Amino acid sequence: HFRHPFTLVSLFILRRNLAMTENSMHQARATLSAQSSVRKMTLTGVCVALLAASAYISFPLPFTPAMVTALTIMVNFVAFVMTPKEAGLTLLIYLLLGIVGVPVFVGGTSGIAKIIGPTGGFNIGFLVAAMVMSAVRGKSHDFKKLIMTGIFVGMPIIYIGGCISMYAVNRVSVWATLLTAVIPFLFGDVVKVVIAAMMAVRVSKFRVGA
Repeated sequence: HFRHPFTLVSLFILRRNLAMTENSMHQARATLSAQSSVRKMTLTGVCVALLAASAYISFPLPFTPAMVTALTIMVNFVAFVMTPKEAGLTLLIYLLLGIVGVPVFVGGTSGIAKIIGPTGGFNIGFLVAAMVMSAVRGKSHDFKKLIMTGIFVGMPIIYIGGCISMYAVNRVSVWATLLTAVIPFLFGDVVKVVIAAMMAVRVSKFRVGA
């Protein structure tokens, strides 16, 4: 069939524009993906640094090898602002840095002894708790939900880890384990969950606004 030259030219221009549009969309997706990767890497680096810095804000108690530390605030914060995968990666990097000798553990300490020693279960608990809390909260940044998640999900996981290592290494009774790994920290850890939730809500609002 004969087609008018104007129709053929229009079809050619249309096809070219569609191809250009498709190419532009691919470039835009690639750019967005790259920007997203950079943001995730930056967030991970910042959170690892905050974990390390908060670990220095610690003080000992005379009746337990565990220390009162601001690190717990940042573990909750990581869980409240990151996905489970991101939170797990962040805590894993933090733990690996400490294991190889970087003084990022509580009180500015480091080494494998902080993983296999009496308080090692707390460090492993931080990793597990961060991922599980993040998964439980989903995409929610509701203040009350974050607090409930931290108290009823995160704290028990961390305490279980701490109790296991305390009991296994120190060879003490269950009651003595609770007295050194759980009871002295209950009130303070609830307060730290609330602080972390407040920080996470503020950060989430800032990110949405941006």
